[in-house]
Amino acid sequence: MLRIRVVWSWAARWGGLSFALAIGGCVGGFVPPARPGVEAPRASVERPRHHLVRDEAAQDIRGATGQIVGSVPLPAQPAFVPAAATSAAASGVLAGPPIASLPITAVQAEAARAAFARSCPGLMRRTDQSGLTRGADWQGACAAAGAGGDARAFFAQWFEAVQVGDGKAFATGYYEPEIRGSLDRRSGYEVPIYGRPTDLIDVDLAQFSDDLKGKKVRGRVSGTTLVPYYDRTQIEEGAIARTAPVLAWAADPVEVFFLQIQGSGRVRLPDGAILRIGYDTQNGRSYTGIGSLMRQRNLLAPGQASMQGIVAWLRANPDQGRALMRENKSFVFFRELDGPPQGAMGYAVTGQVSVAADPKFVPLGAPIFLSADRADATGLWVAQDTGGAIKGANRFDTFWGAGPMAATVAGGMSARGTAFLLVPIGTLARLGASQGAAGATPTP
Repeated sequence: MLRIRVVWSWAARWGGLSFALAIGGCVGGFVPPARPGVEAPRASVERPRHHLVRDEAAQDIRGATGQIVGSVPLPAQPAFVPAAATSAAASGVLAGPPIASLPITAVQAEAARAAFARSCPGLMRRTDQSGLTRGADWQGACAAAGAGGDARAFFAQWFEAVQVGDGKAFATGYYEPEIRGSLDRRSGYEVPIYGRPTDLIDVDLAQFSDDLKGKKVRGRVSGTTLVPYYDRTQIEEGAIARTAPVLAWAADPVEVFFLQIQGSGRVRLPDGAILRIGYDTQNGRSYTGIGSLMRQRNLLAPGQASMQGIVAWLRANPDQGRALMRENKSFVFFRELDGPPQGAMGYAVTGQVSVAADPKFVPLGAPIFLSADRADATGLWVAQDTGGAIKGANRFDTFWGAGPMAATVAGGMSARGTAFLLVPIGTLARLGASQGAAGATPTP
């Protein structure tokens, strides 16, 4: 949903900062202009209004209030981590605390067990890039996940906690935004939300060389040459007007920009109906987080570094804002969804339960316990997603669902503490037997 790796995820987020839905105004100049020989973007075809979403209140799993409530993280074990470590196995793992001793609430445990069970088919099928587990390792826990009973006892029985590398965690947040839009181009709704262009090509470089295994690029054909695909500026100036479908027309280009960062969202139509859309693909260009650029250039006043503050600055400085957003050359294309947003595993993500992580350090589908300096971030999560800015060990992006509270919490989420990855019982012993050591080398 934001998570850039060589294979891009659906969430092109830049650290999970989100935008305020209620702020009005518009940054102009994003409507693709008519160009000689290029048609203006076509209006979307009329479709049945079957993507209706009720504004139901999400279950409060973490006691989120929108106010920051501090907590004291559990200490991590000192560890020496090789500078060149590119996976959890290379970073090393150490035994964590007994799971029964962790402050996991019954509500968190039940919600996490449901998310874990939903992820099990992919968890057992996928190759674990972290190097810690094998698909068969998860069979016992997956079989037991649907048996009912005490959820906290389930995690204590089937899992052991491990610390990856130094265990020092940093967590941000993302959510499912809602923006204003129309199925037809009309006055006040003139910013296209594009689907995948017909001329965008994915290239698996492993087909050309074993040395390039796992690497992919995206581009387009120009004559007989594969060239980089159009960047954000070129797209906004009409480069794909004839090759990309328009799913809807939005009222505000700033909302569309941050919708791309979040990776999925809801488009509220003039008649009140909801069109749900999610990440389909990306243009292959590198992602640049404008928040970092603004901090480097001292554009943000003290206390303005939240997403709400960033959006306020963009609205107050429309010309500079447009140029700044175009420095992020990455551009996301969407598809229509029939249900809730999906994570990188292809399963629905759950607010206050799902978290994005780097699959090189966390098996996708695995539970994680975050012990953070914020009470709302602390507790049990399940890694079901990835993100463009979510890289490295113990880096997480927490998903908060939809609605004003989700926007508030995700937009200001910045939590630090200690992370413990929950892996099947026996993982540490197996790793120790195969590698001659049980994990990272403790710091003397």
